[in-house]
Amino acid sequence: MTMAGYLACRTKKFLKAANKFITAPTFSGDYGTWEEASRSSTGYNSQVILEKVFDASLKVKNGLAIYERDSVVFDKIEYSWPVLSSLLWIASQNGNRLNIVDFGGSFGSSYYQNRYFLAHLQELRWNIVEQAGFVELGRKDFKNEHLRFYSDLDECYKSEHPQVILCSSVIQYLERPYDFIDKIGSLGFEYIIIDRTPFILRGKDKIAVQKVPPSIYDASIPCWLLNLDNFKRYISRTYELIVEFVGLDNVDDENLIFKGFILRKRQNNSETL
Repeated sequence: MTMAGYLACRTKKFLKAANKFITAPTFSGDYGTWEEASRSSTGYNSQVILEKVFDASLKVKNGLAIYERDSVVFDKIEYSWPVLSSLLWIASQNGNRLNIVDFGGSFGSSYYQNRYFLAHLQELRWNIVEQAGFVELGRKDFKNEHLRFYSDLDECYKSEHPQVILCSSVIQYLERPYDFIDKIGSLGFEYIIIDRTPFILRGKDKIAVQKVPPSIYDASIPCWLLNLDNFKRYISRTYELIVEFVGLDNVDDENLIFKGFILRKRQNNSETL
């Protein structure tokens, strides 16, 4: 067997093994403050997490893996079809041009996930806003004609004037999620796409700690479990709901569900997909 064949075989075995170890996240606690939850968790800002996500993303970029999510590589892409269709819908209304902010978008996980279906667009600008460590490595190893990296949302919006912001598995990890929603509206984004976000069906918003499955990486992260109805009422003040859908993640809790939304800045004429 040639070296190339050996590496391909090893990569294939690794991908199959990785697919078997994805388990649902677990949530614990009802903390009084974000600071209290932070003290009870390791947090996301870790060099170990950065390195694992970087290595997995590099495999995708270099063609050694098909798809990456949360530092785990897969041998096939798992699409969020509502997200992809909304990106195409938005682009079709803007001369087949798509200018997007992917907030907390790692090294371009969602870009690589959807790039095949977006390759025909007249213009594609995929701008990622991330932590400093991701931005530094992103600019060095992942920046291309489509991918750009920023460490500040205001700077990104001022520079790129994007139409849409994608928040995939990110709002729950912000200390002040409602302030963030207000920020999006004040900047003037026409569309918001929210995906892979956990909500509770009954009870008030609460702060918990999410335990990441050890098969991904050893970490625990403070997070919000927002009440679904309360969140929808809050965001509807500025944005109209176009589509609501169930996210890809699963969890063994009848009061908890992962959801996604496609939202558009309020205007006189309403329309739904």
